[in-house]
Amino acid sequence: MAFADLKNDFVFRRIFARHPDILRGLLNDLLERTGADTIEHIEYLPSEQLPLIEGAKLSILDVRCQDLSGARFIVEMQLLHVAGFLNRVVYNGCKAYVDQLKAGESYTKLTDVVALSICDFALWPDAEQDAQGLPRVPMLSRWFVTESSRRPDHNGVNRLLQVQYAFLELPKLPQRKPETGAAHWAWLFVHAPELTEVPPDLPAGPHREALALANAATFSATELEAYRKVMDEIQQAREYGEAKEAKGYAQGETAGLTAAKTAAVLAILAARGVGMSEADRARIAACTDVATLDRWIRRAATATASEELFAEP
Repeated sequence: MAFADLKNDFVFRRIFARHPDILRGLLNDLLERTGADTIEHIEYLPSEQLPLIEGAKLSILDVRCQDLSGARFIVEMQLLHVAGFLNRVVYNGCKAYVDQLKAGESYTKLTDVVALSICDFALWPDAEQDAQGLPRVPMLSRWFVTESSRRPDHNGVNRLLQVQYAFLELPKLPQRKPETGAAHWAWLFVHAPELTEVPPDLPAGPHREALALANAATFSATELEAYRKVMDEIQQAREYGEAKEAKGYAQGETAGLTAAKTAAVLAILAARGVGMSEADRARIAACTDVATLDRWIRRAATATASEELFAEP
């Protein structure tokens, strides 16, 4: 028995965009909706076509729905940590909130919006939080706007819950056995492709139903082809992101090296009292050729004028 990757666009939609009870279970677990706050029923809303990152066919998977109270939920799987990701999440949440009203309608018709992002990367890495002296962000975190108040009857804080955000960072999944509904979902998103059978301790209900729908044996030939195509696109997107990151590091290292060599040329000349015009300084500062800068560093040690520094080899 083989299971497909739930993070795959085709599989994600096959499970969560067609089976509202499974999506409802996911939302209740990740948003910790219990008791009177439990989501009992949802209906799907049309999803907007979200922009893809440059050079990749696939980056954002999106399902939108609302419950009986009218509260709206944006559920997305984000595969790559692209520039502006958090800004886009905030924008989409706010846009979903304001787009509820038609011209002339009362603000009282507005209902809450919750944007849930399942991230296949660490959005707030522990190492970065530690380095900045900030508290670590857990695997599952929820965010909303707070307003400090000095009025004694407000206990210091007001909560603005009209637009809320939740993030599930899959790389932070603990090594220990999952104990909560949210942890079981994270475990399935991470480990489903490795399974050869249904784990006996996987809770009955939405978790098992989702895994059953990810069973590759239940896919038609057309569905298998669609799944494999998306897997190829995911790999292309990852490779593209890695290439962009490597290019950025290389450019950063080169820029740092040339800046250091430029500073060395100017420092040596200044220490030796060699007169330099503004045009000479600008020429040195504008040079990005490492070999030329190395030559100027050697000449700066003995040059008595800028002409000697800039003389042809």
